[in-house]
Amino acid sequence: MTDAWPDPALPPSTGMTQTLAELDRARQDSALDAATRALLDRAHAALGAAIDDTESERLRYTALFDAVPDPVSILAWDGTVLDLNKTGMAAYSRPRDEIVGQPIEVLNPDLPKDHMVPVWEALNRGETYVVEVANMRGDGSRFPVEVHSAGFDYKGQKCIVAVARDLSNRWQAETRYRLLLESIDVGVILFDRDMRVISANPAAHRAIGAEPGQSMHNLLQVANWTVVDARGRPLGFREWPTTQALDQAQVISNTVIGLYYVPSQRMSWISVTSVPVFEADGTAPEYVFAMFSDVTTLKRDNVLFDRAQGLAHIGGWEWDRGRQRLYLTREAQRILGRVPAPESIDDMIAGVRMPERQRMRTAIERLIETGGSFDLEMQYQRSDHHPCWVRMIGEADTGDPGTSRIVGTLQDITERKHAEETLRVQARTDPLTGLLNRDAILVEIDTRMQDPMHGAVAVLYIDLDRFKVINDVLGHAAGDELLATAAQRIANAVGTEGLVARFGGDEFLVVCNLDDDQQRPERIAAAVLQALTDSFRFDNEEFTITASIGIARSPTDGERPQALIQNADAAMYDSKRRSRNAWQAFTPALAQTQADRLWMETHLRRAADNGEFHLVYQPQVDLLSGRIVAAEALIRWQNHLLGELRPDRFISHAETTGDIVRIGSWVLREACRQVAAWRDSGLGIVRVAVNVSYRQFVGEDLAEAVQRILGEFDLPGAALELEFTERVLIEDAPDTLRTFADLREMGIILTIDDFGEGYSALNYLRRLPIHGLKLSQLFVEGVPNNNSDVAVCQAVVGIARSLGLGLVAEGVESEAQRQFLLRLGVPIAQGFLFAPGLKPDEFARRLEQGGLHPSTH
Repeated sequence: MTDAWPDPALPPSTGMTQTLAELDRARQDSALDAATRALLDRAHAALGAAIDDTESERLRYTALFDAVPDPVSILAWDGTVLDLNKTGMAAYSRPRDEIVGQPIEVLNPDLPKDHMVPVWEALNRGETYVVEVANMRGDGSRFPVEVHSAGFDYKGQKCIVAVARDLSNRWQAETRYRLLLESIDVGVILFDRDMRVISANPAAHRAIGAEPGQSMHNLLQVANWTVVDARGRPLGFREWPTTQALDQAQVISNTVIGLYYVPSQRMSWISVTSVPVFEADGTAPEYVFAMFSDVTTLKRDNVLFDRAQGLAHIGGWEWDRGRQRLYLTREAQRILGRVPAPESIDDMIAGVRMPERQRMRTAIERLIETGGSFDLEMQYQRSDHHPCWVRMIGEADTGDPGTSRIVGTLQDITERKHAEETLRVQARTDPLTGLLNRDAILVEIDTRMQDPMHGAVAVLYIDLDRFKVINDVLGHAAGDELLATAAQRIANAVGTEGLVARFGGDEFLVVCNLDDDQQRPERIAAAVLQALTDSFRFDNEEFTITASIGIARSPTDGERPQALIQNADAAMYDSKRRSRNAWQAFTPALAQTQADRLWMETHLRRAADNGEFHLVYQPQVDLLSGRIVAAEALIRWQNHLLGELRPDRFISHAETTGDIVRIGSWVLREACRQVAAWRDSGLGIVRVAVNVSYRQFVGEDLAEAVQRILGEFDLPGAALELEFTERVLIEDAPDTLRTFADLREMGIILTIDDFGEGYSALNYLRRLPIHGLKLSQLFVEGVPNNNSDVAVCQAVVGIARSLGLGLVAEGVESEAQRQFLLRLGVPIAQGFLFAPGLKPDEFARRLEQGGLHPSTH
């Protein structure tokens, strides 16, 4: 044991006070000579000053001791508790007199008998001893703590100061943060007491060999594994490190075990640390962490899960306002890193970075005026120019009504702040391109538009032209590489002129300021287009990608972020429609176009319910005989405001809104109803061609729907011809083949419409069970005078002939075109040369007249 430890709650010893009183009485004796009285006066003054200093030191010790936010114990060398601060009494839910004078086991009855041995060894080496244990409150509940012990001498006797950090909240935070960090290359699995998997990080999935989507709980069933120790001895379930950690309620560190997976006969070795986890107020661990690295190839990772925080250094400070003097402990000086160390409160505040500096001044001033305390987290600038984050706690000295002294603590929280910043950056970043993501750029735009000091901004909406074709043809790996490369080029082109974000898919946003340069958006757009001119490469493939860009400015083109982005998007689509590889600024005309589109889409949605659609039928004519052989059903919209609208005015809107599926179903049924009506009137079966949207193709079971409608009107499959765009040639090939096979089996004629305008995926064309192609009006209108159109027509005819496919030419409007197509060997055509779309009665009348057209004779 050591000399009696002073009770900080008691004033200076009674003996010193009595001695001072005796000196005072003695120096009042009139019989004393002058020299003796002077000597007694000096002794009285010296003893009084010593008592004052002792009281000051006691108050300072008590203030600093009780200001520490963690439980702090002063121990004798044998482990007897000599003192405990207020935080400790609150943490252990016990009064001071139940703890002081008792062995340390009163706080942790589970400590082994020789638990002080490693403490003594570390302190004798001049080191700090750190250990994680579970301490006990007065009600018997346990809570995990990290204890830091250091040695010091008191009156020639060795003593120990122990700081206990409650790990309950830190465990929850660290668990959440670390499992979010997918880059950690150490497996981490959290088990409950029944060894059910609660969570596992990606590294654990890889190390254990989990297949994508496979349940880790099912994979780690005990029956699937044989576990052996480092020497190959089989371990029973109760001997597993995780089980031992739960049973013993202590950490089982760095255990090398072998894992033999019975179903696949796979053997691997890991080094695992098992850490029991206590719930708050719990008396036994409820969970266990298994942290492991694969050591099968004896290449142990140097970092095993970002080990628990090192020594949580806490420094103390005191500001004596009366003397205008700042006192800092050595640890506080180390944390602040100022050379020379601050000697006044102003010196300490000078290291705080703006704008936190004013916040700290305000907190101190408020504390002086009203009392209480403050708790601030601030950035601090050290003398070596390395910034750090510190947590500063301050409060008025207890029993000091004038707030003449302020005491507190300092803690280095740089690591925690860096971890929070990493998570914040990850939440704002697109993982593929490294650019800002959609949420981040929306916040940036809103912030700039809301800030009156920021001025006007512009948004550039960038869409990569024909990216989907490359993604579909070359695969998603090539598409991802293209997006990453294009993103880098765009970012380099923008430079410091604006912020770049990936908005989704192959779309990017750029936001820039307009205050100092009204032409900045156009200059950025030109730079982006220029940056994309060089070709892209993937494996041995080389291809070119361009972009369409729309520009919108605030506030003229939108006063809210969503409106600004929407208008930039509209300008981009206008650019894409016009030429691609260009930029387009939003204009009032585009605004009107948007309004028209909205009006169109609104009325279009009601048209089917209001019976505003009807069909006309354009004859398909045998070019040699002039006889009508079939018809194509063409939709018309009779709007009460706009009159009759052709499909080129509204079909694209219906595709965009998805209404095309409902409209397409109506067209299919109405065409079949009309064929049945003609049949019933004695005209026989007239084959009618119906256009099928790609959305119909993927949005429903097309074969089943067609079969149902044919059955409703008792029609054979040969009465119907379905025309598809080239898009179906490359989309979802297995489903495409199956649907086409089902339709063909019904006897339905299948053709590819407007062949040559789109993807022209000849490989799929060869495999699909189709009957024919339709030669696009786009190429027919230029023959026989346009050499390019002639060449395309010849190529399409050659393809159809080589594949044994039928061929129909669209848009024939002149005799010269008819003669050219006849010479080329095209058998069937339709167009204004023969007839426009006819109402059902007019079409029937022409059939009754023999179905011949004078233009063919």
